[in-house]
Parts: sequence; C-alpha cells; structure tokens
Amino acid sequence: MKEDYYEVLGVSKGASAAEIKKAYRKKAIEYHPDKNPGDTKAEEMFKKAAEAYEVLSDPDKKAKYDQFGHAAFEGGAGFGGGGMNMDDIFSQFGDIFGSAFGGGFSGFGGFGGGGQRRVKGSNLRIRVKLTLEEIANGVEKKVKVRRKVQAEGVTYKTCPTCHGSGQITKITNTILGRMQTATTCTTCGGSGQSIDKRPSGADAQGLKVSEETVSIKIPPGVEEGMQLKVSGKGNAAPGNGISGDLLVAIETVEHDTLKREGDNLHYDLYISISEAVLGSSKEIDAVGGKVRIKLEPGIQSGKILRLRGKGISSLNGYGSGDLLVHVNVWTPKELNREQKEFFERMQNEENFIPKPEKSDKSFFEKVKDMFS
Repeated sequence: MKEDYYEVLGVSKGASAAEIKKAYRKKAIEYHPDKNPGDTKAEEMFKKAAEAYEVLSDPDKKAKYDQFGHAAFEGGAGFGGGGMNMDDIFSQFGDIFGSAFGGGFSGFGGFGGGGQRRVKGSNLRIRVKLTLEEIANGVEKKVKVRRKVQAEGVTYKTCPTCHGSGQITKITNTILGRMQTATTCTTCGGSGQSIDKRPSGADAQGLKVSEETVSIKIPPGVEEGMQLKVSGKGNAAPGNGISGDLLVAIETVEHDTLKREGDNLHYDLYISISEAVLGSSKEIDAVGGKVRIKLEPGIQSGKILRLRGKGISSLNGYGSGDLLVHVNVWTPKELNREQKEFFERMQNEENFIPKPEKSDKSFFEKVKDMFS
C-alpha cells in the first residue's frame, strides 16, 4: 500500500499550508540527488515527498485526498501525484528550494550550476472524442501529434548575453541607494544557451516539427470537459530543456438511447398497453451489450427500474453507477373500429378504473427518490 501523504511529509492532517510547504522543503533538501549522488533510496524518497506535496499543497486535491485517500487519484495520468519524474519536480517546485544549493541545482533537474534554469517547451492541446462504452470501460487511444523536437545535429553554446546564467542583472541608482533586479535573458529565453550549429530545416531555436504517434491511457469515468495530461509530449525546449506536456480535452459522443448523469445512465423504455397489463420481457441497451429485464403485470407508466452497477465506473474507483430504466406506456393515437369498441367496453370495467395506492408514488416523489 502507498504511504500516507501526511506521514511522508511528517505533518498532521490539520497542518497549515505554510507547515506543509516547510515540511516538504526539509524533506526535499534532505533527499536531494545532489546531496545523495547514486543513492536510489534517497531518490525514491525525494520523489515521494514531491508527490505528497503536489497533492497536499493543492486545496482541491487535498480535499479529495482527505475524503477518499489514494483512491481519489486512481486511474491514470492527470488526476493525481503519481508518476512524477525529476523534470516534473524541478519545473514545478524548484522555487521552494531557494538558495539551499547555491542558487541552483547541478546534475539533475531544473537548474544548472551557474543558476541557469532549464526552460520548458510549450504545451500542446488536442481533443479526443469518446463513446459511452469507451468512457465506461476506459480505453487507450493512439493519436498523431505534430510537435517540435530537437533537430538532429543541432549544437548549443553558452549564451553570450547572460554568460549561461539565464538572467540579466540590472543595477539602478535610486534615492534609496543602488537597487539590483534580475530579469530573464531575452537572447536565450532563460536557458543559458544559444544555438551554435543549426542544421537545415531547424528553426532559430534548433527545433523542427515532427509527427509522432502518442498513446493516451484514458481511465473509466471521465466526463465531458475534463483534461488529461501526458507529460513530456508537448513541444521540446531548446538546449537541455524540458519538453512541454500534451493536454487532452475530453469530448463525448452522444449515445443513441442512453443518457448519462454523473455515474448513472438513463434509458427510456416504451411499452404497449397490453404489455403493461399482461407483463413482458424486454431487451434494452446497456454499456457493454444488451440486458433483459422483466416487467411485472400491471406495471405503471412512470415506473423507474434500477439496475444496480450497470452505469459508469466511478473515476475515484468507488464502484459503478446504476442504469435507470424509465417505463413509459405508449397510448395509441389511432384505433380501428374493433379496437375502439373494445376500449369503450372496458372504460367502465372495475379493473380499468384508476385506483392509485399509497405505494404508487407520484412523479415528483419518484424523481426525489432517484436523486437521493
């Protein structure tokens, strides 16, 4: 089992945001790769601390974790702290370390020894359409993406403007004394490197556009408008930079007969008067195939049948929703003479006179029960 995030950072569940940040900084410095070269155990602890901090420092993620634990983030990329690599950690949380390592990092991650930072490439955004069956079961999609990659044969050199620091320092004389400010180098964009040798077909940053097939694992239960992240599959950055991410927006394809509401599905079933009177067996649509249901004799229009577990799998891993079958008795609009005479005879028959019982709930009561 995964360790509790609060235990990883050594804080209580009621710890403040400042206490969580302080605890993470302490752990990250203790297990930083620069202080523990070649120590795989320390590297693993470093990653665990970053994963815990990513969740506990975000109010929304923290609330989900407090309620559901690790199950709140099961199901793949884009929904939690899992799967972080060194580039992710340094690019997201590098500012927390401050000057603990001489103003930057060496070897791993986000900063070079002279204080330069590794620039991150831009993100790419795509849309993926999913059927209801794909949403219910989860799916792996392969999509073609045109992204910038480093051109073969490109070389870089230390930026002549910032001398590899990635920043330009400016000193201004004011009435209060000399003021020093630092801004990102406009020549290299903060990477500390400028292009030295540019092969044919490469742009000014040494990058070229390439088409790549990317595999996207989509967990069950995603919804319209959700966004998944595939780390490192956006545009590359010049030099030794970090590639951006591929952001995947979810679109859903409307189903012919099923309507989704959260994790539940709704199906409108129309039956004839004779089927309502005599009872029937009907085959209806469900995700994953057809299911057969039994209608008891005397079933009323507006009856809602609940097929438990036949809905959509919960994104948080807590079971599945239900399939709600709404029974509608179809009243014929045109009758021949014989049919009309039959219903005229039945009009005053005892069994055809409406006699609702207390157990026969109203439409509003049924709707209330359905949402409770």
